[in-house]
Amino acid sequence: MNVEEIAQNWMDNCCHTIQQYDHESHMNLISKDVQVFGIPGFEVIGYEDWFSQCEYEFREKLIEKASYKGLKIRQSNDNQIMFLTHESVLATDGTTDSHPIEIVLSKEQDDVWRVSQERLLSDEEASHLGIS
Repeated sequence: MNVEEIAQNWMDNCCHTIQQYDHESHMNLISKDVQVFGIPGFEVIGYEDWFSQCEYEFREKLIEKASYKGLKIRQSNDNQIMFLTHESVLATDGTTDSHPIEIVLSKEQDDVWRVSQERLLSDEEASHLGIS
């Protein structure tokens, strides 16, 4: 698979596990060393926070679906892929959380590609980087 296919496959699997409320499979897409930046009110979110939030949202069936629009590879090597996309999460109450995002996938020791970093982008930064 090329880097675009790896990134697209990860996004597809992420959306599928959310829609199926498959917490275990979803968390297998996330590195234990993950760091998420840019969420208002938080300096950084790590694996345990992500695990707990997903566990709650999946158990309560709070998310109807997630989707990604666009894919722009920024950098890649044999063990990491950095890309830009636009993420949307539709909650079961009808609200949508949508934002441009930078994602870093890392190929871990078990040869599984997992997200190791996410950074929510401002609309201005996303426009400058060519993703909106």
